[in-house]
Amino acid sequence: MAGKITALRVQKRTTERVNVYLDEQFAFGLPTIYAVKLRVGQHLSDGEIEQLQATDLLEQTYERAVRFLSYRPRSEAEVRRNLAQKEIEPAVIDLVLERLQQQSYVNDAEFARYWVENRGRFKPRGARALRYELRLKGVDAVIIEEALASAETGSLAYEAARPQAERMANLAESDPAAFKRRLLAFLMRRGFDYAEAREAVNDLARSLGAGASLDDADE
Repeated sequence: MAGKITALRVQKRTTERVNVYLDEQFAFGLPTIYAVKLRVGQHLSDGEIEQLQATDLLEQTYERAVRFLSYRPRSEAEVRRNLAQKEIEPAVIDLVLERLQQQSYVNDAEFARYWVENRGRFKPRGARALRYELRLKGVDAVIIEEALASAETGSLAYEAARPQAERMANLAESDPAAFKRRLLAFLMRRGFDYAEAREAVNDLARSLGAGASLDDADE
């Protein structure tokens, strides 16, 4: 494939890329920042072309990863899986991830904290559920526990149950025991442990005038 560069043309749709023509034939594309180092009339060997194409693949993979990260923070495993689905070689993925980590675009500790905090604001879950979700994201167990240790899951239980409790306000008045059982089950299904779920149920029951604290007799 070695040959002489006969034209360097900016792509119409992507002005950040340049098409390289060798001996009047399209050969490959390159990011502009690399193409500026080339000149018409320059001879490229097979080895030089291979190196330029490898550089282009690395840049395109990096840009793909950045686009994937633009929607929300991602774990390293999520980025790796996304790129692997495009049949990109593991060695290239490793290089891209190393670059993303150096730029702090990928950081599993920060991602885990974001996930826990985001859940707390918009969709409260208990530690058990959060732990499961983060494991699915490929986050290391130690990092998960560190993120959970900084979370106030007790207050999350209260916030998670409050809308449900308000919808069952009539039941709280007519059958306090049934109200508490249903609310407790609701929180347990969302991954809260019994102690924090029980405390939240008791607080909400009191606020709605549903009687004394949840105890074994209520269950």
